[in-house]
Amino acid sequence: MTLYVFRHPKARGAAGRCIGHTDLPVDPRKAKNLAHRIRTLQRRAGLPRAVCTSDLQRAAAVGRWLRRWGWVHRVDGGLSELDFGAWDGCDWTQIPQTEVDAWCADFLHGRPGGGECLAELLARVAAWQGAGLVVSHGGWLSARRWLAEQGGAPPHSAVWPAPPRHGQLTCFS
Repeated sequence: MTLYVFRHPKARGAAGRCIGHTDLPVDPRKAKNLAHRIRTLQRRAGLPRAVCTSDLQRAAAVGRWLRRWGWVHRVDGGLSELDFGAWDGCDWTQIPQTEVDAWCADFLHGRPGGGECLAELLARVAAWQGAGLVVSHGGWLSARRWLAEQGGAPPHSAVWPAPPRHGQLTCFS
């Protein structure tokens, strides 16, 4: 069965910042607009009226709109963004370039800001079993795309997939 994953709407206050587990809100109108798009896809594809979202409010806000409309909304922390540790919430310009370079040099096992390494994110994404409609994050989606396209090949920062746009749909078979 196909997995339909939408990236959450753009969070308020995220511009220029390293945002992983920092739990920023979204504009309620943007969350509602994405919920409408998901509802339209559900009707066209004949999918169940159920959505699974990350536990972070920028994704969960979309699920709450759908729940108001009678949907089942399941929250799953396994869909969360990469944890950037001490970098989380910081302006990218405040993070020393030497630390970013060190992470890129050991992209799979380096821990950005002492947080979660990419190997852990990839394992979390690979272990996530589900189908249907999902609202998640750019890093989660990039990891899922890497696994779908590259399998077990170790990732390198120079070829890591860019995240989809906010609100964009990505399908996995």
